[in-house]
Amino acid sequence: MSVALMWEARAVSGRGAELLDWVREQELAAPPLRQEIFRAPQDRVLVITWWDAPYDAELPELPEPDGELVGRAVHRWRFESVS
Repeated sequence: MSVALMWEARAVSGRGAELLDWVREQELAAPPLRQEIFRAPQDRVLVITWWDAPYDAELPELPEPDGELVGRAVHRWRFESVS
């Protein structure tokens, strides 16, 4: 089964590039099958990782960035493949 973890954060205004750099520096405890990093207006960064694991498996996730870097708590979602 494939599981996708989504991690989304919004940087403090004007610090989106710094948040993107911070994400790129993070290393997960185990490598995912695939990882993609996206950016969007309003200094948002999205990371999607794919895993070959059951939906409720313990999987490594990106941590919360320093509170000085983000304007709100990180949003996290988990999805399972259906096709």
